Amino acid sequence: MTRPLVLASTSRYRRAQLEALGVDHLSVAPGFDEDHGLGLAPDEMVVRFARGKAEAVAREHPSALIIGSDQAPELGGRALTKPGTRGAAVEQLLALAGRTHRLLTAVALHDAAAGRTEHRLVVHAMTMRPLSRALAEAYVARDEPLDCAGAYRIEGAGLLLFEAASGSDHSAIVGLPLLALGELLAGAGVDLLALALGAPPGGPNI
Repeated sequence: MTRPLVLASTSRYRRAQLEALGVDHLSVAPGFDEDHGLGLAPDEMVVRFARGKAEAVAREHPSALIIGSDQAPELGGRALTKPGTRGAAVEQLLALAGRTHRLLTAVALHDAAAGRTEHRLVVHAMTMRPLSRALAEAYVARDEPLDCAGAYRIEGAGLLLFEAASGSDHSAIVGLPLLALGELLAGAGVDLLALALGAPPGGPNI
């Protein structure tokens, strides 16, 4: 029996990660309210949001395995949110410049049929190079990272903002931790590699 794989996200970056693997999936908007006023610690917040997104679409996809993910840079114990404007993006970059911050990425897998959710949290230490205001403004004008917490897109020129990135799963920096997702799917009886290879003989059925 084949079970659908649903990505509870319309993020083009997360979709692109699964598409690059060749993994067949459905991408849907989770309709989950990310309430940043709950006073949660950043680690708790990203886990709560990832799980909430996955569980929010379970009613519409009762037989699916549903993926939710959330990400936030944390500096000085505070989670940064999406800047929304060019001015706010420049100020975020200048706050991070020359410092090391934690990039928190949570991924959750909800088994809608079983009503069970498992998650993983992946943490990277991100060291940004010193930046002048002129460089920060030029970067924001180029990449328009207004919908990216921390005001950087690691997929493009944003990579050059950093001196070092330390962690266990580089794919998490983009937004969806694929190694952690593979572990979660394995727990549900699904081999992510087999999916990426088109479920060769001997691979699991989903």
